Amino acid sequence: MNLAVKLMRELKDRDNRLKLKGYRDKVELVRKRNLEAWDEKQLQAESLRLKKEAKSGAPLDELLIDAYALVCEAAKRKLGLQPYDVQIMAGIALYEGFLIEQHTGEGKTLSAVMPAYLNALTGEGVHVLTFNDYLANRDAEWMGPIYRFLGLTVKSVQAGMSLSEKREAYAADITYVTAKEAGFDYLRDTIALDEADTVHRPFHDVIVDEADSLLLDEARVPLVIAGEPGSSESNGIRFAEVARQLKQDVHYDFDEFQRNVYLNEAGSAKAESLLGCGNLYESHNSHLLMSLNCALHAESLLKKDVDYIVRDGKIELIDEYTGRVAENRHLPDGLQAALAAKEGLQSNVGGKILGTITLQHFLSLYPKICGMTATAHASAMEFEDIYGLQVVQIPPNRPNIRIDHPHRIYTHKVAKLKALVQEISSVHATGRPILIGTSSVEESDMLAKALAAADVLCHVLNAKNDAKEAEIIAKAGEIGAVTVSTNMAGRGVDIRLGGGNPTQAEVVAKLGGLYVIGTHVHESVRIDDQLGGRSGRQGDPGASVFFVSLEDELMLRFGIDKVIPPVYRDLRQEEALEESVLRGKIAHIQRVIMGQNFHIRQELNRYSDMVEEQRRILYEERLGILKGKTPMSPSEQRVRLYYIDKFWADHLAYVSYIRESIHLTSLVNRNPIDEFHEQIIQAYEEIPDKINRESANMLEKLEGSNDPAMWGKFGLKNPTSTRTYIINDQYLEYLQIRSSWTAGTIIAYWIRKMLRPIFGWAKF
Repeated sequence: MNLAVKLMRELKDRDNRLKLKGYRDKVELVRKRNLEAWDEKQLQAESLRLKKEAKSGAPLDELLIDAYALVCEAAKRKLGLQPYDVQIMAGIALYEGFLIEQHTGEGKTLSAVMPAYLNALTGEGVHVLTFNDYLANRDAEWMGPIYRFLGLTVKSVQAGMSLSEKREAYAADITYVTAKEAGFDYLRDTIALDEADTVHRPFHDVIVDEADSLLLDEARVPLVIAGEPGSSESNGIRFAEVARQLKQDVHYDFDEFQRNVYLNEAGSAKAESLLGCGNLYESHNSHLLMSLNCALHAESLLKKDVDYIVRDGKIELIDEYTGRVAENRHLPDGLQAALAAKEGLQSNVGGKILGTITLQHFLSLYPKICGMTATAHASAMEFEDIYGLQVVQIPPNRPNIRIDHPHRIYTHKVAKLKALVQEISSVHATGRPILIGTSSVEESDMLAKALAAADVLCHVLNAKNDAKEAEIIAKAGEIGAVTVSTNMAGRGVDIRLGGGNPTQAEVVAKLGGLYVIGTHVHESVRIDDQLGGRSGRQGDPGASVFFVSLEDELMLRFGIDKVIPPVYRDLRQEEALEESVLRGKIAHIQRVIMGQNFHIRQELNRYSDMVEEQRRILYEERLGILKGKTPMSPSEQRVRLYYIDKFWADHLAYVSYIRESIHLTSLVNRNPIDEFHEQIIQAYEEIPDKINRESANMLEKLEGSNDPAMWGKFGLKNPTSTRTYIINDQYLEYLQIRSSWTAGTIIAYWIRKMLRPIFGWAKF
């Protein structure tokens, strides 16, 4: 290990130990505030006193000990839960604005109640952001009795609620809601033409559950609000047919890591022949080139039952981190249409984008932020770089006795599958419960069939039957249970030995506890840690092991053949490879990939940060108009709001166009990001004049009328219907990598295009 890295780690560990010592001292003070002898009226009177002090401006730091002691007593009386010392320590770290790493099964949900209660005493509201609607509702219902006993209101927000229901939920002292739904509601608020149609109040404090997923894995995913899609296009079929006639290595090539595909000389010639369009690279053919690129990307890089499934005649994308259907997620319009055409389905033209914000930018709207997850340490540098959040590792309540076995590495996939079935069959015969994490829907189905052939019955939990996810995962610790899932299905659901039955739990514990098997290693070590961490909760026995093949996609894509000794490259054997050097090489590949993904996120942020800054400036003006802070008549208010929204939507369309073509600026040896910034700044500076000019023209037509019917006549209203969705960021990464080509590479590529007609190079 690099000496500087080792020294930095030692310093951070020392800092972590010092923080924990301070927290233990505070826990002692909380314990000394013994409230067992108090009756309920005394406890509630104490909570009322704290609320009055908080609202009168008393520092919350001075109220922490009393507040946490109250929560502990309320939890014991109302839920029968006595918070452990480490849960109180976690609650203190959360209040102080840290990202806590608290192991699976250690009670993060209860830990969050303490800082949520303390921060909510001011009356400004606290949001607890969860992973899905199920968890938002479950946690609000579960922890609700504590809050209500102490005189605070608590609600959960669910997708599909009415406007009034959501406004009531966000007005509560504590609101449990998914990050995506809160973000979508914010976007809806940003296009409201009447303050009564908004649901959010000013943001105050947020506690992010499953923080590694929301703050990193999905942080750069754009949330979108758009008008309804228009009529379907059939042109995509034409490009899909062309793409299917192009062959890898003959007509197109991949980049080093198979994230990007591009036509080679022969492929361009073949496509031009099939399309009958002449030179694809002339400006008038740019739309054809973009459509063909999308079709080629869909055909060669997006795999059915790995990247997406087809269900009820629709394309449903699969989240690469969870293996589940990514609800309400779309690719950019061109690629979404190309994917539909590939599967022979009709695609609707996307409605005009009215507003967009990444989860990262949405979360930055909260003045106070903290978070919790079971796996944070591996990405501590990234949390600090992007959010300024430092990681504090909370020790477990009981020592972790889980056995994490070394990876079992096989030369080829067939040998790995055979070994997997043998291992599962032999362990299952003992009655020990097994949880198997697979890489895709395709692999989970294949493994389930192989297990069925070996007379091993299993529950399959993947993107095709995710509705029963929590119920299936909760039973994964029962005697004899074999559960095959995709990555982190059932996230946030505790797996108890014996399914919570004490007698069964004792039997399972004697068998060694829950046995977790990973059928692959993930790009991120955090995801592997999450899977392994499903076992060994609260000091339970357990074990984890990962089966790896040198033919696994990750190994091939990131060049395992370049880092392993030559003797292994063509070796095929049934037994696992025992050499520890291979495990080190795999760990090296994961570190390299995590570094690359970190770099990609940083680069993508450089594109989106400027757009977000522009949005905030314009939205601040819009908010002043909406709330009546800027004097005017009702008609002036309506007109200005309408044209702010119109020209911002036009600006977003222009930004998208520039973003998708900006890589060509490398031809003139200019930095794509600098060029992107220059063009969107210039376009943004033109917006105020456009708003003023069109507003003046419309007000002249209205002749000062404040009649809503007249506004409707001139179209001064919101779209009749809107939809919200998430743009999958995989394509954005592809664009980013494409824009990172060196100037020399692109110049050479385009010179070939220009010289081909001159020298009459052969067409294929």
